[in-house]
Amino acid sequence: MPDISYSLPARPAKLSKVEAIKEESRQLRGAIAETLGDSAADKFEESEVQLLKTHGIYQQFDRDTATERKQAGLEKEHQFMARVRIPAGRLTADQYLKLDGFADDYANGTLRITTRQTFQFHGVLKGDLHELIHAISGELLTTMAACGDVVRNVTATPAPIRDEVHATLDRTAALLSSVLLPRTTAYHDIWVDGEKVTGDAVEEPLYGATYLPRKFKIGLATPDDNSIDLFTNDLGVIAHFDGQRLEGWTLAVGGGLGMTHNKPKTYPRLATPLLFVEPDGLLPAVEAVIKVQRDHGDRADRKHARLKYLLDEMGLPWFKARVEEHAGRTYDPPRPLPRFRIVDHLGWHTQGDGKWYLGVPVPSGRVADIGDSRIRAALRTIVETHQPSIVLTPAQDILLADIAEDAKEAVEKILRDHGVTLAGDLSPLERWALACPALPTCGLALTEAERVRQPLVAGILERLTAYGLERETISLRITGCPNGCARPYAGDIGLVGRMPGYYALYVGGDFEGTRLNFRLLDKVGESEVPTVLDPLFKAFSAERQGPEGFGDWCGRMGPAHLAALIDETMPAVSI
Repeated sequence: MPDISYSLPARPAKLSKVEAIKEESRQLRGAIAETLGDSAADKFEESEVQLLKTHGIYQQFDRDTATERKQAGLEKEHQFMARVRIPAGRLTADQYLKLDGFADDYANGTLRITTRQTFQFHGVLKGDLHELIHAISGELLTTMAACGDVVRNVTATPAPIRDEVHATLDRTAALLSSVLLPRTTAYHDIWVDGEKVTGDAVEEPLYGATYLPRKFKIGLATPDDNSIDLFTNDLGVIAHFDGQRLEGWTLAVGGGLGMTHNKPKTYPRLATPLLFVEPDGLLPAVEAVIKVQRDHGDRADRKHARLKYLLDEMGLPWFKARVEEHAGRTYDPPRPLPRFRIVDHLGWHTQGDGKWYLGVPVPSGRVADIGDSRIRAALRTIVETHQPSIVLTPAQDILLADIAEDAKEAVEKILRDHGVTLAGDLSPLERWALACPALPTCGLALTEAERVRQPLVAGILERLTAYGLERETISLRITGCPNGCARPYAGDIGLVGRMPGYYALYVGGDFEGTRLNFRLLDKVGESEVPTVLDPLFKAFSAERQGPEGFGDWCGRMGPAHLAALIDETMPAVSI
């Protein structure tokens, strides 16, 4: 074991309020069951709200009606979001159909694909929560640990290619998801009507009595397809293959995009390669990383509680030594990494077994019938008729897998008959634009995201077209707040909610997700975003070097030069 001297982070004199709630919760029980059974209450109290997150549930309210109702002396319209845990985004046809039905039975008639390859139900009323969670459990799925201070949904490269590379990633994601689930019986007792447990619940061998200091995200990928933005995870697991033979795994630690405006001690960070482990040694190494964060992460300040801050304060050698102590062994240094790639999974692709998969674009991940575009009805018809396997992607789209050659035309016809826009009808900007839900449901949102995605994309695309750049591959990420659910700090262009109607503008990341972008302007009005970007597009079209991407060009030019270009065009925008 390497001899590295270190001092443990001092235990805070005062834990955060959430830590106290977890400590007193009887392993995530609290008074959830009692409040759930109280038909007179339409919401939970704060302590239960915090515990509900680990059960996969967020308490929310309709922010569109909140002010009007307050003026009328009425309570907020409380509702809930429930998130399903779906490792690597894989569902059977039957599971998809059941979840789609639950959206009508218990939610607002829509499903929403998240950037972590899972589904969220929105608009769930308190009286329907138990039936929804119970029904999800009946489909061999769970909402447990989809949120909260635990390892959340494990993501993996979405392509349903039928070879050993992709099968290994799928199996490993499912294994990690299962092994890293909390062991408390609270979820089963409350939502699945299991046998009631008195006194303390079973011991949590991995998480301990108070679980992790903050959420923890894991993703698996190969350098050949970084569709999951692997380096934005607390723990990125990179698979190394020689052909179809797994050689081992490089573990990268410390990714995380959440931050707070005007709080320089908070910041986005990409994961740093830490160690290499042989094929059969992954699980102990992953558990060791989690245990280091469990034991040493900040439990006093939740804005400072992610693994990235521990890593930066204590250093990579210290962190690796603690991982080796927990694992009881030493690890080799991380392997050199090749250039990472992003694969476009939209449209038709061969699976390698004689069948096909079709990537269907889902704007902002919202599976809903809106106007002439009835994508929800189309998908249901296809799944009922052709029984494809389903994969949810980190780009908020859906893959219909295992389609026979002679069924391709019929599948595409169903989509077009329902007014669904297919991949070939989209510009690259439309294909690669992400947006979080933001208003009216998210309590953290400072401004819009999903509801302004379409006009923002249209306005930006118009400016790109003016310079012949309409086919340029550019990633655009829009979030209503700085927590970064749509990964705005890891793309070519990031728009981060600053205040109602205004965004901070970030540019200069790389499309492949291996470099953070930088903040160029602090407050840009929603209607001004295309105008502000216009001089950058103009200069990029004239000054790019070879196949240089927009984010790469912005990074090469630097913030001072880019700001000067904008200032020449509209000097009043730099608020």
